[in-house]
Amino acid sequence: MTTGQPGTGNARPTPDDPGARPAGTTTGPATEATSGDGPEPTSTTTSATTAVLKDEPTSGGTAKGDAAKDDEAYDTTDAAKGNPAQRDAATDAATGDSAADNAAAKDAAPTGAAATAKDATAKDAAPGSDATKDGDQAKPEEGGDRWDKWASTPEPVPSRLTRGARAVGRSLIHEWTLASLGALALAVLMTWPTLRYPRYTLPQDYWDPSLQSWQMAWSGHILLADPARLWQSNTFFPELWSFAFSDTLLGYAPAGMLGSGPEDAVLRYNIMFVLAHALATLGAYALARQLGSGRIGGAVAGVAYAYAPWLLAQAGHLHVLSNGGIPLALAMLARGHGWSLRYGYRPERRHDGWVYAGWLVAAWQLSLGFGIGLPFAYFLAGAVLVAAVLFLVRRLRTGQALPFGRRLLVADVLGGVFFAGVGLLLAYPYFKVTELHPYAERTIGDISIFSPPASGFVTAPAESRIWGDLHEGARAALPWHPEMTLLPGFVLYALAAGGLFFSVWRLRHRLLLLAGVLVTMVLAMGTRFFDGTFTYLPLFEHAPGWNAMRTPGRLMLWTTLLLALLAAGAVTALTDRVRELAAQRIPSWPGPWLRLATLLPLLLVTVEGLNTTPHPVVPTQPAALRSAQGPLLVLPSNQSLDQHVMLWSTSGFPDVVNGGSGFTPRQLDDVRRVSQSFPDQTSVDYLRTLGVRTVVLLRGQVPGTPWEITIDAPVESLGITRQDVGDAVVYRL
Repeated sequence: MTTGQPGTGNARPTPDDPGARPAGTTTGPATEATSGDGPEPTSTTTSATTAVLKDEPTSGGTAKGDAAKDDEAYDTTDAAKGNPAQRDAATDAATGDSAADNAAAKDAAPTGAAATAKDATAKDAAPGSDATKDGDQAKPEEGGDRWDKWASTPEPVPSRLTRGARAVGRSLIHEWTLASLGALALAVLMTWPTLRYPRYTLPQDYWDPSLQSWQMAWSGHILLADPARLWQSNTFFPELWSFAFSDTLLGYAPAGMLGSGPEDAVLRYNIMFVLAHALATLGAYALARQLGSGRIGGAVAGVAYAYAPWLLAQAGHLHVLSNGGIPLALAMLARGHGWSLRYGYRPERRHDGWVYAGWLVAAWQLSLGFGIGLPFAYFLAGAVLVAAVLFLVRRLRTGQALPFGRRLLVADVLGGVFFAGVGLLLAYPYFKVTELHPYAERTIGDISIFSPPASGFVTAPAESRIWGDLHEGARAALPWHPEMTLLPGFVLYALAAGGLFFSVWRLRHRLLLLAGVLVTMVLAMGTRFFDGTFTYLPLFEHAPGWNAMRTPGRLMLWTTLLLALLAAGAVTALTDRVRELAAQRIPSWPGPWLRLATLLPLLLVTVEGLNTTPHPVVPTQPAALRSAQGPLLVLPSNQSLDQHVMLWSTSGFPDVVNGGSGFTPRQLDDVRRVSQSFPDQTSVDYLRTLGVRTVVLLRGQVPGTPWEITIDAPVESLGITRQDVGDAVVYRL
């Protein structure tokens, strides 16, 4: 319906008119009966209304202007609905009626036959027409409602395949997907050529890596075959708890369930070696980001932590390189508690799921070895204690406690209990080893041998491509340079120093990070810092398990992480400032170049981590060991060769007397001493007493040993048999 003063020639749609309704609706007689219609619209009114609906110009302005007036008319019509006079006045005021407008409307109206036809059509279509009043419904146009052509086209509903493809696309470009892929690609490049011949070479050397290859293979094999025998390994026969003679890398047991034999063990080791670097990068990146750094700052922290020059000397110690779970667990716990270094405690960001995940990752990190895991456990215990004290102090001071929540408390309690339970279960076999072999405990003299001087913090290992040759003289002055070259990187030192003055972290946080750097450096020096009287010795004597760590320098891991966080704060402040400068410049063309310059710290940290790590070929498994029946002894036997024997024993895992670890059991010492005269009656009887049934003598290793003379001696009188198998002689007792 329309409203307006009769005879003015101006009419505006009211909310009751079809033109004021959403597209696709119709108005029937029942509506009109209750609408309080005025006089029927004239032909001029119908013409103007038709022009508006067709988006054609009408009197008084363009279609756009009329649409705006229509909106105003809706408001004023509602306001003046109760009184016709007031309604007309309000409508006139909203539409701007005047004599000039009326004249213009009349001039613009169609004339002649065309006007008559159009008026008739509009009149027939109008809701207030006679046809409608007689009860006849307005006939829709052919093909649907006549208002559909002015309605917006609805968006098509995407199919499941389309929605799935979009979700996959979003996940592929997510920050954490890109960070994970970047960390993995960088690990492959920075550890190259580890994956060039992954079944035949090992990084750094083939002694400790052979031992650790066997550890992963044994844990995976025995957990599938006989989990109750996990700690009673096939090496060091007939010793008990022999799997606990060194760090076990038990957390890599799922990988050990794939494949069999020495070549697969070497392949598995190399893959985990690369993945350990990738996880360390990703973990430190996640921690820096959670604490409040930017992406580039987080990347600097991740690369500096994973590829610090001092870690190049540890390339043969996978249990030291497998440290990515430390920053990753801390990042998860911080996120779950809604805490960051930059923004403080934000209770609305709490999430107990991340807390559970953090404790789970922490327990997994502990299962990789106590050499790195034990200081981590003490750090977590200290962090929990400090957090609890701070909450209590705040409550006493303000009378109000910060919101924490029951769910978060339950997550911390359950997660902490789980972490402690895993630690105790893993520690029990080591307590048994100490009970059976009390001489295996470290002494303060052992610690002194491996304690680095202060010069070690600025000395790089020989494997550093940038500093290795330049620091050759400095390394020669160190008593045991593989564990005393502790340079975390000169670039990292510089960035961390800058972070003390220019950073996104608060001043007190920077000072706390600096204090942490100094404390961990002092601890890493062991007995070299005033004999460790007030630093390392109290921990060695009173902290449970601390006396099992013989290399204090590995605490440099914590120094590196704290330096990396200081550097991340500085780089983030730099990138924020560059972004502000780029936004202020006119024209903006220097902006991309300024932002590109922020990648320079990342590039320098990466370059300083380049290495020249050797990748020697692993000794081939002797043919005699592929089918030898245990228990057996392989001669010659010593710490280095026995680690190869452990790797070779992954073909079927027969019981072997040989073994290499952080200490040598006295019984193995006796076997090596007595078997110097093998084959003779004394050695044969002794080995039979131990239960040994086979002895394999490797010809390639006998030159310069007592067996060089006796290897071809007759053995019939000893009641044993002798057989040449490849490059070895097999004796069956």
